[in-house]
Amino acid sequence: MKKEELYRMYDFTGQTAVITGGGGVLGGEMAVTLAWMGANVAILDRCATLNEQITTAAAGAPGQLTLIHSDVLDTHVLQESADEVERAFGKVDILINAAGGNHPSATTTAEKSFFDLPTDALKFVFDLNLLGTILPCQVFGRQMAETKSGAILNISSMNAFRPLTRIPAYSAAKAGVSNFTQWLAVHMAQEYSPAIRVNAIAPGFLLGEQNRFLLTDAQTGELTPRGRTILTHTPMNRFGNPDDLLGAVLWLLSPAAAFVTGVVIPIDGGFAAFSGV
Repeated sequence: MKKEELYRMYDFTGQTAVITGGGGVLGGEMAVTLAWMGANVAILDRCATLNEQITTAAAGAPGQLTLIHSDVLDTHVLQESADEVERAFGKVDILINAAGGNHPSATTTAEKSFFDLPTDALKFVFDLNLLGTILPCQVFGRQMAETKSGAILNISSMNAFRPLTRIPAYSAAKAGVSNFTQWLAVHMAQEYSPAIRVNAIAPGFLLGEQNRFLLTDAQTGELTPRGRTILTHTPMNRFGNPDDLLGAVLWLLSPAAAFVTGVVIPIDGGFAAFSGV
């Protein structure tokens, strides 16, 4: 392969990308990166305005970046968002499902056992992570079925491979995301077009606002026992950063991964490979 052809594989100029939850840290990093690679990016989020850090990082990028107020748990709202994206940029080529997260009330503690986790908190985590992935795939996947091409990237988690203590709903929901990714990859390739690819990444331990209360002490900033245990079992001995995900993201979305569908790629600093001994 010529070097020029390789460069073109990672040129997303003229493509339209939709990123749910793109106002967050991970989704925002992906949105900015794709804009700098030439894509026109529609961020679907419930926030009213974009984080200043995202807009500053995207300033001057060759691709356009816009925020569309949406709700990944409402098919009607998602369809309205899809219509707005099409008016602005045309048909969708890329869908990244970055909306997701845990909830403190769905997490066991010394004071709150598994048996006492409230149903509404468990349902919130299941819906946000699993339904919040499936419903956007229905709406934007329909467009891809019509155009016979596209790339969908879901965000799973290392919890899908090895369920972690204290977060039963999140682990189970992300396992569902991995399973659904494989199912949808087969369905789209067999029923509509083998040029529609569906994959996922499974980030390891990234220190963010949603898990900070589990991994660091709020008063001192020092690692909690759980945080120390994680690093002990991570051969690279650090937490991940959002930009650690970008290489795999760009590869899975690009023509360089044209024969890759139905995979879940761990990005975890070696956590899954380490037996603990």
